Amino acid sequence: MKQIILARRYAKALFAVGKEEGKYEEYSAALQGLAEVYASDVGLADSLTNPLYPMDVRSKVMEGVVASMGVDSVMSKFLNLLVEKKRAGVLPEIAEEFQIMVDEEQNVSHGSVVSAVELSDELQAKVQATLEKLTGKKVELTTSVDPSIIGGVIAKVGDLELDGSIKTQLASLKDSIKGRE
Repeated sequence: MKQIILARRYAKALFAVGKEEGKYEEYSAALQGLAEVYASDVGLADSLTNPLYPMDVRSKVMEGVVASMGVDSVMSKFLNLLVEKKRAGVLPEIAEEFQIMVDEEQNVSHGSVVSAVELSDELQAKVQATLEKLTGKKVELTTSVDPSIIGGVIAKVGDLELDGSIKTQLASLKDSIKGRE
């Protein structure tokens, strides 16, 4: 829990600067890219966070990463600050919190749709339009297939969950029949 609070503080500070300069989308892309590399390359993560390496070595590794990314001076200073303050291990969480702030700024929500069969593009667009109308935000959907729901769809966006699956309807019918006995 502490890591999320810490990550949110760093993300909030960088977001404020990024918004002021009109570069928060650029910063988000840089953070997402670095978080992916950080998560996939154990050597990089170790070289930035392992206390056995001297601080100057860890700083040089981050400087190399920053130089290869080609980011502006604000992002460069931010990433170097993470190493100096021994917070480089929180980088994936910072990237996640920063993306949440960017989505909120752009009025975007992320949702998921589970269906028994693959949805056509037309049906997916209708579901997306309905969810956008209900939430009042632009919705970016991820779809998945789960044959166990038998038919219908289960749509989730934030706290909103719409369950129109046959499996749920059958369970409700079963409960109502049991209630009559």
